[in-house]
Amino acid sequence: MGKMEDFELYSVGGYGYRKIGFGKKIGIVSIDFMNGVTNPSERMGRSPMAQAAVEHTAILLDAARKNNIPIVHCNTAFQADLSDMPPWKIECMREWIIGSSVVDIDKRLWREGDVLVCKKTPSIFFGTHCASVLNMHGVDTVIITGANTSGCIRASSIESFALGYRTIVPHQCVFDQGSAAHVQNLKDIGMRYVDVEEFDFVLEKVKSAVPAAA
Repeated sequence: MGKMEDFELYSVGGYGYRKIGFGKKIGIVSIDFMNGVTNPSERMGRSPMAQAAVEHTAILLDAARKNNIPIVHCNTAFQADLSDMPPWKIECMREWIIGSSVVDIDKRLWREGDVLVCKKTPSIFFGTHCASVLNMHGVDTVIITGANTSGCIRASSIESFALGYRTIVPHQCVFDQGSAAHVQNLKDIGMRYVDVEEFDFVLEKVKSAVPAAA
């Protein structure tokens, strides 16, 4: 496959021809920012991008709380006997047991009043009440943060799009285990489903947003 097919043909086909933009009411989802993913002592927490993503997201969430913007976190966790675990191919996920510290949301991000949902599959929306929470607050624009870009961020972005939300991904607030997968997946979802934006731009939108319905 040459460069023409890899890059220019997407442009010729009109991929990414427009921005989706923000709507009237913002909600933020924080995907799998739990100790098993953000703690450097854990196998999945060793990404060189992880800590910067957490730090940027902490700033974004603090701004959101000041403006009554709903925040939904999710962890991925299973029963101790793994009877509810789909056939994931990631070994360390077998340690993600409900009630264990590895599935607790990183304390830098969690605050009283935030909402927590537990998922079993890549998307924060599948099999959870995340969309119900957002809809109760009148949200039409979802900002996605978390990990991993090529897995749960991608899946959640696609389902957010499918549910009709304007979907925004500040690229400094997500991470992957490797930079190549991170960059390629951001580029791909940005051409199809979401707006991939700079952190500072998204932060200003959050600060100036109309508060969501109580």
